Amino acid sequence: MELKSDFHCHFAKVGSNISFFLCLSSTSPLLFFFPLFTFQVLVNIGNHFDLASSIFVAPRKGIYSFSFHVVKVYNRQTIQVSLMQNGYPVISAFAGDQDVTREAASNGVLLLMEREDKVHLKLERGNLMGGWKYSTFSGFLVFPL
Repeated sequence: MELKSDFHCHFAKVGSNISFFLCLSSTSPLLFFFPLFTFQVLVNIGNHFDLASSIFVAPRKGIYSFSFHVVKVYNRQTIQVSLMQNGYPVISAFAGDQDVTREAASNGVLLLMEREDKVHLKLERGNLMGGWKYSTFSGFLVFPL
């Protein structure tokens, strides 16, 4: 994905060297079985977000902040994206208006995570055809415990 010159990314270090900020670059064709997001990495301090699996693995116990923003473009399907922690949905976001050409869904959460806990996004419903290039996923350690 080529970033346009008017795209600016601001990042602040918060309490540690564990953080990531990603732009979605595509989704796999197996959207109904196990959708795998492919990301372009803008920030991956500590390298705890694994690009091969699209999973963040917590390197230590602590409170982590995660947020995602997904966009569907020219797509009349309802989409649902969930943030999964260790295989279980924690939060979801929906976009389902049938009469608009663009619609966004966002959510964020603070999570208590143990060392080796895993977090990823899962496309539960629909597809992000056309909107993937406007979608982001980020996370960072707020403070260690």
